[in-house]
Amino acid sequence: MDGYGQFCPVSLAAEVFARRWTPLIVRELLVGNTRFNDLRRGMPTISASVLSRRLDELEIAGVVERVDDETGPRYLLTAAGEELRPVVEELGRWGRRWLPTDYRDQDLDPRLLVWDIHRNFRLEEVPRRTIIELHFPDAPPDRRSYWLIVSPQGADVCLTYPGGDVDVRLTSDVRTLTDVWMGNTTWARALRSGNLKLTGSREVRRALPHWLKLNTFAHVHPA
Repeated sequence: MDGYGQFCPVSLAAEVFARRWTPLIVRELLVGNTRFNDLRRGMPTISASVLSRRLDELEIAGVVERVDDETGPRYLLTAAGEELRPVVEELGRWGRRWLPTDYRDQDLDPRLLVWDIHRNFRLEEVPRRTIIELHFPDAPPDRRSYWLIVSPQGADVCLTYPGGDVDVRLTSDVRTLTDVWMGNTTWARALRSGNLKLTGSREVRRALPHWLKLNTFAHVHPA
């Protein structure tokens, strides 16, 4: 691992934390993703080789512990890794407050958006197993459709039609749903504009905005 050649604690910490992808890997570990494939789903454009290398570096640095069980390796934050939580949270708040919310096209990824959405349901408000289809007409063909299976027990993402009746279908361009998710606009405004449409069960259409939390940093107001 390249270093700065300085004894300053900021320099030494940056050698571990400020490498490309590392803050995002720690972010994913902090929200509870411990499996290699789940980490990649939270960072769709990272290569397997880079992720593997960064996890090795974090393990050497004492930030991550690898635990092997009958289902394969899991990556767990150590006490040192957990102490990075306020660093990651402050970095996110700073980015939300001071950086543009008019996102570049290359920053809009339906895969990450759906993955982030699926782990932020108010499951206690979901009365039964529900299938939600999300369709993004402006996304590349292999990234246009996703299915969320949500129940009081949890939420899963399917990349192919899982079978069964779809309760509600959400159709939106990627930017509009991202703006809703990040708190840049509201569900009501997006629906009125026609850029976001909900079809299907009236009960689920009305409940969906209440079932979903917003992104962790949506409450932070841009400066």
